[in-house]
Amino acid sequence: MNRPEVRPDPVPSPADSARSSRPADPVGANASLAGLLACPVIPVIVVADADDAVPLARALLAGGVNALEVTLRTPAGLESIRRIAAEVPGALVGAGTVTRPAEMRAVREAGARFALSPGWAPELSEAARDEGIAFVPGVMTPSEAMAAANRGHRELKLFPASVAGGVPMLKALAGPFPDLRFCPTGGVTQDNLAQYLALPNVFAVGGSWLTPADALSARDWARITALAARAAAARG
Repeated sequence: MNRPEVRPDPVPSPADSARSSRPADPVGANASLAGLLACPVIPVIVVADADDAVPLARALLAGGVNALEVTLRTPAGLESIRRIAAEVPGALVGAGTVTRPAEMRAVREAGARFALSPGWAPELSEAARDEGIAFVPGVMTPSEAMAAANRGHRELKLFPASVAGGVPMLKALAGPFPDLRFCPTGGVTQDNLAQYLALPNVFAVGGSWLTPADALSARDWARITALAARAAAARG
């Protein structure tokens, strides 16, 4: 990988100065992030029909999983967040696959308590700060981890984890980045989640195995509760 060009820091504009004076942790984001850190298994949820959102959330909670990452991969994502936030008070609902700054306001207004992205972009970090929502950016390389850390992020999503190197990669990152913690997502399964959670620099794992598409289409909430309970029991 080519080393990025190092340029002198620009002279801050008045707008930059105002932005830098904002608190590092917006009001409300601290509590949401603390809640997220207490939930070591985070399902990555793709909802095709918003009518399924509430029973799905209740099924996951019944299995002991209460941090829910509802992705914006479908048109039903935002409405699903809105319904879960309004009707399932025990859920810590957040948004996944957030890739554009404008989505930060949309998910916050829908009731999302946190946002996750598959990648790193400084404009997403700024938008999250402006909206007062906890944000976990995605990284895949040490350079991206450094860039995110230099913007104040200490919790990062390693994505796609299996492609990025999985457990060996996380062990390697622990040396140069002892203050960073990761949520590996992508290739994490029931069979390997305990290996990830055993690492001291992993605060959670994320994955779609908890809400398989066939169970969702069949509205098999009992199966989803059973999958959630099995994952919760393997936290290690």
